[in-house]
Amino acid sequence: MKLARRRRTRRYHIEVTHRHLELPHLPAALAGLRLVQLSDIHHGLYVSRERVVQAVELANRLQPDLVALTGDFVSNSRHFIAPVAEILGRLRARLGSFAVLGNHDYRVDAERVAAALYRQGIEVLRNRHLRVECGGATLFVAGVDDIGDAEDQLRETMRGISSKASTILLCHNPAILPHAAAYGIDLVLSGHTHGGQVGLRRLRAFARRRGLRLPLTYGWHKLNGTQIYISRGLGTVILPIRLRCPAEIVLLNLYPVNASSRART
Repeated sequence: MKLARRRRTRRYHIEVTHRHLELPHLPAALAGLRLVQLSDIHHGLYVSRERVVQAVELANRLQPDLVALTGDFVSNSRHFIAPVAEILGRLRARLGSFAVLGNHDYRVDAERVAAALYRQGIEVLRNRHLRVECGGATLFVAGVDDIGDAEDQLRETMRGISSKASTILLCHNPAILPHAAAYGIDLVLSGHTHGGQVGLRRLRAFARRRGLRLPLTYGWHKLNGTQIYISRGLGTVILPIRLRCPAEIVLLNLYPVNASSRART
């Protein structure tokens, strides 16, 4: 596993976290696939239009093959739904942009958020999956809603996908991980936590020393054969503050197992 490489933009301190991940079922033809994740934009009073535009421009400069949007596009008002969808419609990815909704999207108006994203050509995955074809190889991108029974929703979402197929699951809440691991899903992408919005390194170090377990807050984790990346996201809630926990865009280079050292770009 290659250590994350990060760089900051000047205006809003958005970090790009770059990782190489090996997925057990990924076809060799998809080695080096560039996946960009944006999460928890929370366009509204605390996250301006200019900041969303900056994030989209930065994401496009990363030249993604696929974009994953993992929910919470707005916070408290319907007024911001159409503008954030219009800006996200400027994302450019060779294989498309895919989204799931977050808890704030449901609180504001889930149907309106989904419809606005659809109008911009973004596939909103609500307990369903899509087959992505590239170079004769197949990848499944699946998405689970942020409300309801996670186990039932995942069962519906995964229906028709072979256990040997490579699947990337989008779910706003990382609590889906144990259910995803039961299906042997290659990779889960989540957000929701904002990384705590303030740095938790000392708290986590204290917990490790005491043998305590804290909920997953951000970054890369693994359960059995299923990997998860939890984005710190771009926006904020409650207070417009991030302390030692900068906003984040994630760039993942995906490879079949044992192939990344030979084929990294």
